[in-house]
Amino acid sequence: MNQPNHNLEELRIDRSEMNARPSKTWIWILVAVVILGLLAVGPSILRGRAIVVRTEAARELSAGGGRTVLNASGYVVARREATVSSKVTGKVIEVLVEEGMKVEENQVLARLDDTNVKASLRLAEAELEAAKAARSETRVRLDEAERQLRRITALTAEKVASPSDLDRAEAEVNALKARLELQQVQISVAEKQVALWQQHLDDTIIRAPFSGIAVSKNAQPGEMISPMSAGGGFTRTGIGTVVDMNSLEIEVDVNESFINRVQAGQPVEATLDAYPDWKIPSRVWAIIPTADRQKSTVKVRVKFDQLDPRMLPQMGVKVAFRNAPEGATASRAVVVPKTAVRQDGGRDVVFVVRDGRAERRAVTTSGAQDQEVTIATGLVPGERVVVEGPTTLMEGTRVREKKP
Repeated sequence: MNQPNHNLEELRIDRSEMNARPSKTWIWILVAVVILGLLAVGPSILRGRAIVVRTEAARELSAGGGRTVLNASGYVVARREATVSSKVTGKVIEVLVEEGMKVEENQVLARLDDTNVKASLRLAEAELEAAKAARSETRVRLDEAERQLRRITALTAEKVASPSDLDRAEAEVNALKARLELQQVQISVAEKQVALWQQHLDDTIIRAPFSGIAVSKNAQPGEMISPMSAGGGFTRTGIGTVVDMNSLEIEVDVNESFINRVQAGQPVEATLDAYPDWKIPSRVWAIIPTADRQKSTVKVRVKFDQLDPRMLPQMGVKVAFRNAPEGATASRAVVVPKTAVRQDGGRDVVFVVRDGRAERRAVTTSGAQDQEVTIATGLVPGERVVVEGPTTLMEGTRVREKKP
């Protein structure tokens, strides 16, 4: 009987170990609940706090989209640039222009010594007055001679005066009329002489030929200036140089072996050596229809789509001639940095910042070049896309753009 009782004791369950285990199990359950809760409320927490992101504006295709077919280098030049000089040789007495000054058309830039010109002008004016006075005297004499002729004619008809007296009276009238005509011509010549000296006086005033910016000042008061070089280095040929900043463009020498890759109206991306991170949208304006036989190059003129004060004449510039990518239209295709495009569910997406929140946007890419991607659909030029931000960025998250 004792043996069965022993077997029954072995089958008894020890409740002490089971009472200790539930405490650890409940701890793990609570940790899991907390984690699930954080995952559930995490997005709402993130949405409530603004995340700092770096953004860039989507650029039009013409600002550098498409595939680069040719790289070249050139210089920024002005189509309207003039070294302003005088029409006459003279001594500079006043210079009214400085480098960097904005000038308007016909604005006075300098004056030359006009002492001798004014003296000659006064002499010509005096000669004109003398000619007019002589004409007045002749008119009086002619009036008197005509009255005398009428009296002689009447006396001759009455046989009181002889025919010789009548002939002398007629000759006097005709002589005075001829003198009056000569004096009238002399007055006209004197007037032209006055106008000539007035022009010489105006030539001592040097004016701007067009509106622009003065980029150099070459003469000082006291120096001699001449429209032609006199040699020896003592005579200046110009007061200064004026550039029309609205006429800036790019001149590029393209090797004639690659000129077939360039055509009028082709989009170009220009980069100034002074601003390597600034991509300037441009277009081919004209291909000069001649080649340089010594350099085997053809000159190409490139127009900026929009001018900027940072563009200066004679700046070095690199240009990339582009082709529009297939499947993209110039009116809709834009370019964004590669870091702006993300993968989500097998699709290309970008996040656009709108009213302080991130907006998820599905896009269609049509090509990539260097560090940029061409977007065929899904974006419009000017929209700001996130190029640097957390990988957990979601639709509707509050964002704040990082200041440059």
